Amino acid sequence: MRVKHSRRSFLQIASAAGVAAAVGQVGTAAAKGYVLSATEGEHLVHFRDHGIIIIKVGSATGSDNLGLGTQQVRIGTGIPVHRHFHMDEAFYVLAGGGIFILNDVRHSFEKGGTIFIPKNSWHGFENPDHELLLLWVVTPAGLDGFFRDACTPPGVPPKQLTREQTNEIARKYGTEFR
Repeated sequence: MRVKHSRRSFLQIASAAGVAAAVGQVGTAAAKGYVLSATEGEHLVHFRDHGIIIIKVGSATGSDNLGLGTQQVRIGTGIPVHRHFHMDEAFYVLAGGGIFILNDVRHSFEKGGTIFIPKNSWHGFENPDHELLLLWVVTPAGLDGFFRDACTPPGVPPKQLTREQTNEIARKYGTEFR
């Protein structure tokens, strides 16, 4: 029996194979450490705002204790209020500014700012006037898994997730959205 694949499914399979090969190589090197250039890492397109996420360190690259990457947040899209049950999280603001909500208290932030969120704290971003570029760090790793399940590689159409589907994926990684 012969299976016919569309161009899109071929690209998805090829992209996944390339990521798996790259992750396998980095995962092997993780015990010794590794160095990535500014453009290296696993590139994903966010399902909600189509911003670019680059995962640099995480469970798929051999680090169960730390996740690190960058996230582009398009103007006006923000990050909905959510919390992580088992992860502490920190952000360094590489570009942009706006309002950060931490446990229902609103804080202004700008480029160069640092934000720390202890596990179980409700938090989110509003950026009505500026695109954001955030460096995120979580411990232990896990946020990378959420991004991998909810987002898509560049060139693949973004997933159309309902609020319930998003929360189902989030719960797998110890996260919930309000």
